[in-house]
Amino acid sequence: MSDTLLVMKKITKRFPGVLALDGVNFEIRKGEVHALLGENGAGKSTLMKILSGVYQKDEGEIILAGNPIILNGPLAAQHLGISIIHQEFNLCSDLTVAQNIFIGREHRNGWLLDDNKQNQAAAEILKSLNLDISPDTQVSSLTVAQQQMVEIAKALSCQSRILIMDEPTAALTESEIESLFKVTRMLKAQGVGIVYISHRLEELAIIADRATVMRDGTYVGTVNYQDTTLDELISMMVGRDLDNIFPVHHSAVTEEVVLSVKNLCRKGVLNNVSFDLHRGEILGFSGLMGAGRTEVARAIFGADPIDSGSITLNGKQLAGHAIGDAIESGIGYLTEDRKQEGLALGLSVETNTLLSNYPRFANSLGVIDEATGSTIAGQLSKRLRIKTPDLQQLAGNLSGGNQQKIIIAKWLCKDTDILIFDEPTRGIDVGAKYEIYELMYELVRQGKSIIMISSELPEILGLSDRILVMRHGCITGELQRKDANQQNIMKYAALEG
Repeated sequence: MSDTLLVMKKITKRFPGVLALDGVNFEIRKGEVHALLGENGAGKSTLMKILSGVYQKDEGEIILAGNPIILNGPLAAQHLGISIIHQEFNLCSDLTVAQNIFIGREHRNGWLLDDNKQNQAAAEILKSLNLDISPDTQVSSLTVAQQQMVEIAKALSCQSRILIMDEPTAALTESEIESLFKVTRMLKAQGVGIVYISHRLEELAIIADRATVMRDGTYVGTVNYQDTTLDELISMMVGRDLDNIFPVHHSAVTEEVVLSVKNLCRKGVLNNVSFDLHRGEILGFSGLMGAGRTEVARAIFGADPIDSGSITLNGKQLAGHAIGDAIESGIGYLTEDRKQEGLALGLSVETNTLLSNYPRFANSLGVIDEATGSTIAGQLSKRLRIKTPDLQQLAGNLSGGNQQKIIIAKWLCKDTDILIFDEPTRGIDVGAKYEIYELMYELVRQGKSIIMISSELPEILGLSDRILVMRHGCITGELQRKDANQQNIMKYAALEG
């Protein structure tokens, strides 16, 4: 643990209009898991992209095993034994698992590809991860969690000296997380230095040796993980004390039913799902992965078909079953996959905010009043404290927390009455989480209603006025806030529907 493997000294990185990193220091030792912490936008991913060769530093020095190095691209980093598992997948969906693992490093027999040898090598790596996936399976047929594990397998195949994990457990089940931790401990024993970026501070207590904290592109400090408290780490990250993880919530629930779902069915997915949503209510949906929570949300929003059942809004049955009908009826959906389904990453913050609302700013000839739209987008950006150099910045260049706020801004611009938050804080730091929680409370106080799906039990318990628990496409339990605890939720989550 005393052997220093890598040192980054006074690393500075500038983008147009933004000082992303300002003299940041970072060190990793052989055989340690070093957590890199900070709010979204703190500069963690930028620093690691410099270390993996994706970005080039403007100032500073990188020393590997005592020798200064220059990383002028990802291949240069790979050749030096530095690999990164990105938060966003970098897989080719039309290729097999084995082809993705060894892409650019294919097994050959002379000039010909040796698929048998490559599949065998991939199978050994998958076995070490305790994964029951065939090497010749096409990646497009895998679940999100399985694709995440393939990303991990790809990084392990490089036999790295330094392995960077950027939110590696965000889409994994508990058993998959344990498998990942098992492999992480194995790599530690082999002397591999692991940089671990995660917003799940509780899981870091299990796996991390040290932690370096960043804030606003600067270095705050490095601590031994076991010698510091969760509150101390949070204070270092946000620059202030958070007395509570959740803001104080005063219920705004009324007797008025704004949404009524009756006997929603879809073969093999949903089975007679029925519930009411009240004005001013945060209705939490809990359950294990695959329980059907997201499928209910997508059915209500018209993104997935249903076989039978009815959806009634403010006493009127929803006539059609399409996304356009749901939006026009006042339903907004914040998808769990914000990058693929929630945002146009190649468009600006302003355009994404106004995307569902352009008819509102058009005259009778269909000409857009750009000035009015820009003013409203600016007001929403300020209200939600979206960190961006300007409204013309591409959404894809912002942090996960700020991207989530853009999606919220889009639906606020539409003045939507019912908002479905699917995993609202996945991949978001503790400070940004608190801001989103405050916003959700503000919305229900204004008379809006929220359906919230979350895999984090503390979040479900801390925010919900009422909780519905699902298993195998059925609602197996309903809990009022005063009766809800983790034991009751898990009891219903384990019931057969």
